[in-house]
Amino acid sequence: MSISPADSPLPASRSEEDGSAVIRVLSYNIRSLRDDTTALARVITACAPDLVLLQEAPRFFRWRKKLSRLAAASGQVVLSGGATASGPALLCSLRATVERTEDVLLPLTPGLHRRGFATAVVRFGAARVGVLSCHLSLQKDERRKQGDLLLDRLAALGAPHAVAGGDLNERPDGRTFTRLAAELQDGWAVAPWGGEYTSTPGDPHQRIDALFATPGVQVLGCGVPLGHPGVSEADLRAATDHLPVLAALRVPAA
Repeated sequence: MSISPADSPLPASRSEEDGSAVIRVLSYNIRSLRDDTTALARVITACAPDLVLLQEAPRFFRWRKKLSRLAAASGQVVLSGGATASGPALLCSLRATVERTEDVLLPLTPGLHRRGFATAVVRFGAARVGVLSCHLSLQKDERRKQGDLLLDRLAALGAPHAVAGGDLNERPDGRTFTRLAAELQDGWAVAPWGGEYTSTPGDPHQRIDALFATPGVQVLGCGVPLGHPGVSEADLRAATDHLPVLAALRVPAA
């Protein structure tokens, strides 16, 4: 994998005079922490996110302790998810004020893996935002139904603005990806920054991970943090079997 540096630095987190907040959101499939967790923590730390949307978080023996250790090593705290959401999880920085969290298990299709959503509503000063992490099915019909449930759940959070992201197991021309992009802003399509492809670290050739935002949110930049300060090619290869997606968003005051 060759690193193609981002054209310009991604905006840093900050609060604006009008009450809006610039936040960084990171989505990352961490493959149940089966790879180099030290490299993974370095990547997350270097991205300096306010919210981290994880997929394939630990779900079995001592999963809470493993997730807490990753959060502590990367300057975050555990917000929700893990085994209770069947894989998706949320971390956040101390900048976030948490209103509520909810882990959601989706209908189980016999013979397929159980899926779920990790959700929360958080505030950054006067800016209030709903957040959802997902890992959609490998089976296209089940994945389509889960995409509809994602949109319903995002609306049910009751927040004026929201961000959703995760491993969609589908490329942008797929039916579910297209459906989500029709209702929400696809971060990479709106404000491409860094790299596009998220799979695989050794041979990036497809975009199956994404971050979406509701229409009122301004996407300042979104993509794989290739060339981002502190993010090395070696760490991206060693951390897990996906590349992360990092976005800077301006969320209006509620």
